[in-house]
Amino acid sequence: MATELKKILLADDHSVVRHGISLILKESFNGITVEHAESFTSVLNLLKTSVPDLLFLDINLPGGNSTKMIEKIRLSYPDLKVLMFSAYDEEQYALRYIHAGANGFLNKHSSESEIINAVQSVMETGKYISATVKEKILENVLHKTPINPLESLSDREIEVAGLLARGEGNLEIANQLNIQMTTVSTYKNRIFEKLRINNVVSLVEILKIYEN
Repeated sequence: MATELKKILLADDHSVVRHGISLILKESFNGITVEHAESFTSVLNLLKTSVPDLLFLDINLPGGNSTKMIEKIRLSYPDLKVLMFSAYDEEQYALRYIHAGANGFLNKHSSESEIINAVQSVMETGKYISATVKEKILENVLHKTPINPLESLSDREIEVAGLLARGEGNLEIANQLNIQMTTVSTYKNRIFEKLRINNVVSLVEILKIYEN
């Protein structure tokens, strides 16, 4: 059964983003109240005061810890509808958060109509899955691709990835693991290829989200 939308909590540390989304929502849904939070601590404090009908939650919110935010919210507010909100690649992150208990994942670069559609979908059906994520789910089923991309890496590749993410160079990694620098380069190339990334910054983000 659809829940009437009266109150939304927008949790994002960028005020411009919050106010932009707030304007879109207020123009599209008559009479709604929109509250703002810029940290996960603020979210928890506001939830204690009044539980909204829908929570927009930035995956990189200060004070939060990736999917652990969902787990913490679900312990106290199991029925709260949560729409994850991020500029990160849906293909890399959406399934992880949906699997953790979020009702949907919305890219910050989505059009106004897609944002409205996502809100309506979550309120009416309890979930929102974009066309991109649907394709990813189908791909995972057909090719038995793991939800966690790190599962595609070998133990040694995980080890090298961790060292790269900590800022270690090829020489330092070679010395620590007692392998050749050319071998480190080979591992690095394999890691980037398997994770479909091309820089260490993206690697750090993936490790932050998926490494437990």
